[in-house]
Amino acid sequence: MSYYFNAVLKGKSFEEALEIVTAELKKEGFGVLTEIDVSATLKAKIDVDFKKYKILGACNPHFAYKALQNEDKIGVFLPCNVVVEENDNGEVEVSAVDPIASMINVGNEHLGEIAAEVQQKMKNVINNLA
Repeated sequence: MSYYFNAVLKGKSFEEALEIVTAELKKEGFGVLTEIDVSATLKAKIDVDFKKYKILGACNPHFAYKALQNEDKIGVFLPCNVVVEENDNGEVEVSAVDPIASMINVGNEHLGEIAAEVQQKMKNVINNLA
């Protein structure tokens, strides 16, 4: 089982891709709670250059609440991360976590349905990018 879904956005800049991904997440009920600029962080902390790479922490509050009601430590897997990166060839790739892969080892049967619903929403986001 893969732990992510991905798509390449042909002909889009990194900045355009961020806007498109954020809009697609919103269509599926997700907001972006956090945005980690990995490139800037690595430059500031260890003075290395790294490709454009941002991690978006996406959250759908309704599903997060349901999950937390069933498993209060599930917050270690929240929010759902979405990576936007610029590859060496200039193409922008977007990858989203597969929530089923994240939660498979939790051992709480009540999370299965929630994870499946979130998985479908993440797949919709990625499929709508192509």
